[in-house]
Amino acid sequence: MKKYLVVVEKTQTGFSAFSPDLDGCIATGKTKKEVETLMKESIQFHLEGMKEDGILAPVPNSYPTYCEVFA
Repeated sequence: MKKYLVVVEKTQTGFSAFSPDLDGCIATGKTKKEVETLMKESIQFHLEGMKEDGILAPVPNSYPTYCEVFA
């Protein structure tokens, strides 16, 4: 089992999500719970497609961090 970082962003109509380690793997939803559920399904689908195409799943490399700045 692998853990991929997922970034969730608030939009005007709900939420969107993507994984920096999985190019093109995205999801949208009206609630946080919905977008997280759909993103998990999207990642699974993405990885299954890669496997069918003979492409190895990428090693997760992204990590979360915060930078404090004066604003």
